[in-house]
Amino acid sequence: MALVGASAVALAGCSGTGGGGSAASEGFSYLGQTENTTIVGTLETLAAGACSDANAAAALATDNVAGTQWDQQLQLLASQDGLSSISMAAGTPALMQQFIDAGQVVNLSQALEDQGVADRILPAAESTIKALYGDGNLYSLPTEFNIEGFWYNKQILADNDIQPPQTWDDLVAAAAKLDAAGVQPFSADGKDGWPITRLVGDYIFRDLGPDALQKVADGDAKLTDPEYVAAADAVAALGQAGYFGDAVGSVDYNAAINSFLTGKAAMFYMGSWALSNFNDEAQNQIGGPDNIGFAQFPAVSGGAGDIDQIPANVGVPVMMAQNGYDDKKGAWLKCIAENYGDTVLKDSGVVSGFVVDNPPADLPSTTQAVQKTINDASESVLWFEALFTSEGTSVSQTNGGGLATGAISGQDFMKLVQSANDKG
Repeated sequence: MALVGASAVALAGCSGTGGGGSAASEGFSYLGQTENTTIVGTLETLAAGACSDANAAAALATDNVAGTQWDQQLQLLASQDGLSSISMAAGTPALMQQFIDAGQVVNLSQALEDQGVADRILPAAESTIKALYGDGNLYSLPTEFNIEGFWYNKQILADNDIQPPQTWDDLVAAAAKLDAAGVQPFSADGKDGWPITRLVGDYIFRDLGPDALQKVADGDAKLTDPEYVAAADAVAALGQAGYFGDAVGSVDYNAAINSFLTGKAAMFYMGSWALSNFNDEAQNQIGGPDNIGFAQFPAVSGGAGDIDQIPANVGVPVMMAQNGYDDKKGAWLKCIAENYGDTVLKDSGVVSGFVVDNPPADLPSTTQAVQKTINDASESVLWFEALFTSEGTSVSQTNGGGLATGAISGQDFMKLVQSANDKG
């Protein structure tokens, strides 16, 4: 959820393999973060099963480093032309762009096409990755795909005769009705700030269109322009009305989830990574997954965006090294594209950006809803800070909670973030 910053280093190739193993070796090497066991576990399952032929030709070898050292380790390996055959991608789009510009990672759009499996990446996931890296090609694979929107307590909405909101006006009206009935409309993590800033970004996309924040990144617009400030003002108005509850600035991520799953709030904006919480019987005390519905971020009346342009991120994507990429690595790529989606969903309950051919029959209703939304979506949009500088991201998330408490106006919030981005 938070991106790790990293300083740039020269990426000129030189001899050496680094700590992750060289992609030029005969095997198929994977380097991941110690904390993430899902990707390596899925690859090992594939190596022993569906990808056994690819594994026989280029045996899977795995290694890991701590997440806190991730980008620095990738920079070191890249400077030595020692990136692993496949590895978790850089934590920041800017560092990935360095690898792309230096020709050190495989253009997966072309590689997937060459293997005849380009259609195994879901359109919404493809859209998200291309938006991150900017030149219209894929440079990482979506081993995870998260969509975001409003999760809601079906029973609370039904008891108050409220339909899932389709427009922002619907959302505001629903919040007012719930508040009048003594029900807290929204649970939110105001302490960390980013769940609040997500709302600002989504409103911008719905109002001004999916390229609105790219225009800011390109210098063709500013967050302080009136039409952008309107989005922050709309979110601040929810905070000023008290719709996020008392003392939301002290509510952290876990407390926000708990508030929703114990019936203390009717709606909760969050990504689909929270499915594990929703599907946990010990945490979910509101009737299990069947009592949780999902509504996409609503449309803004008269806006240039579309409700089907779904806010999304690819969680932990993986990239492939250009150095050492050959037919054996290509066979692995093809097998991953054809089998990763089914395997990771079945074994780990993780929704990826790959096509799933045979979903498990016992998937919880919440997971089914996410899978259907992803399958139906043709386009996605990024999160508010995706294209910001590291300073802009920090200032945005530090002050995001102030919008939820009413402590900061939309205009003042946008001034702070734009100034931080201008500093570079």
